Amino acid sequence: MKKRKVVIGVLGTVMDKRGKRANRFRKWRPTVGLCQQPDFPVDRLELLHQPRDLGMAQQLAEDIVLVSPHTEVRPSTVTIEDPWDFEEVYAAFLDFATQYTFDTDREEYFVHITTGTHVAQICWFLLAEARYLPARLAQTSPPRKKDKPHTPGGVTIIDLDLSRYNAIASRFAQEREETLNFLKSGIETRNPRFNRTIENIERVAIRSRSPILLNGPTGAGKSFLARRIYELKLARHQFNGPLVEVNCATLRGDTAMSTLFGHVKGAFTGAREERAGLLRSANGGMLFLDEIGELGADEQAMLLKAIEEKRFYPFGSDQQVSSDFQLIAGTVRDLRQRVAQGQFREDLYARINLWTFELPGLRQRQEDIEPNLEYEMERHAALTGDSVRFNTEARRAWLTFATSPQAAWSGNFRELSASVTRMATLAENGRITVSTVEDEIERLRYSWNDRRPSALDALLGAEVENLDLFDRLHLQNVIAVCQQATTISDAGRQLFNVSRLGKATVNDADRLRKYLARFGLGWEMLKDQHSSS
Repeated sequence: MKKRKVVIGVLGTVMDKRGKRANRFRKWRPTVGLCQQPDFPVDRLELLHQPRDLGMAQQLAEDIVLVSPHTEVRPSTVTIEDPWDFEEVYAAFLDFATQYTFDTDREEYFVHITTGTHVAQICWFLLAEARYLPARLAQTSPPRKKDKPHTPGGVTIIDLDLSRYNAIASRFAQEREETLNFLKSGIETRNPRFNRTIENIERVAIRSRSPILLNGPTGAGKSFLARRIYELKLARHQFNGPLVEVNCATLRGDTAMSTLFGHVKGAFTGAREERAGLLRSANGGMLFLDEIGELGADEQAMLLKAIEEKRFYPFGSDQQVSSDFQLIAGTVRDLRQRVAQGQFREDLYARINLWTFELPGLRQRQEDIEPNLEYEMERHAALTGDSVRFNTEARRAWLTFATSPQAAWSGNFRELSASVTRMATLAENGRITVSTVEDEIERLRYSWNDRRPSALDALLGAEVENLDLFDRLHLQNVIAVCQQATTISDAGRQLFNVSRLGKATVNDADRLRKYLARFGLGWEMLKDQHSSS
């Protein structure tokens, strides 16, 4: 069954009034032109008008009957004192929409947005988007100069389901992808957990000004991410103030209070001049408080008031000052535990815990070590002008160690960056060799206080020196898995977890025994060594 077309619109007191007597049919009038479209037959027009415009509405209804006899025009009186008052117009249109009986099974609805004030057009759009009006938008346009005289112009139907507009959908998708890459600094990230975190941060950063808490180990990228969030919001005109950063671990005593909240002249010994403080400096922008868990009790109380009320007292002053900023806090500590220990205010934690994001350390993002290696190599080249590359075996040896259980990466990405910088600096003729990698691995182990003989050293002794670095690193990882497994079959399932799926018959234990035998090792030797260590 073909549905009837029903259009809802307001009387255009300027454009619909054009012309007098017969001359009015020579002028383009949007509402009349809408009902003259050969490809868009309007079965019923719901014409909203002010009480004072009743005569004009009746005249327009009569004119529509002349040019479109099949169109039923139903004038409806709507009282709006100020057609430019958004609240009043929206309320009037909402009342009409909620009281109107829609029959979507038999009728399809359109809202004519060409007539009325800009406020009216916006209100129609919002009501349709919120589905208070089960309608699409209809926009009429006057005839072009090349059209025949007295033509009704055109009509365009706008569907609010943006998924139907491929170009718009593609644009949104592209903009989103660019935003995510911006937050990640363009580094390829393979870790699913981190990718989900970045996606959620992107949504929150754009849509909210509530505090954000970034939790993660030192070097995980909290400061960098905070700067990226600020730059993202600044580009979208959500900030007009600066980014102010401070590490709370460096703040102590009166200095902490003064640095954060400012002070008046003479507030304490040495306070010779008034100081604005970081919170006031961040007005209109963003305040990043790294290591917020290190703040003292007094500073915590003041910060809570500043976040909630956007007002606070500078140190030594009895006059409040105001500052409107978005807070991003960073911490390496478990603030829940500090709350339980009475070292962090529970009400402040509740206030900044609305959006908490855990940033995994490098050990939890082993998938990202390789792409970040490439990124650091390119960054070093950009900074120094020297293009340095790995030998194939050297690159493989470094990645094997970097992704092994022995790699602590206690400094996370800062430490990875330092490792690459050292190797690139020591490279001869622009090539990082196996020898350079071996030296770097020893340096990393020393920095992690891992100077104990490895399980491999204990098992093979001096024979270790006869192994290639490649075999040595791989064998160390195999031994680590074996010593944690309960049975040799269990260890085999972990080690051959992918290749075993393509085999008709699997014997993981036998494969593992043969691998160990290449180096003169057996399952019992590994377990005995582990139990005695």
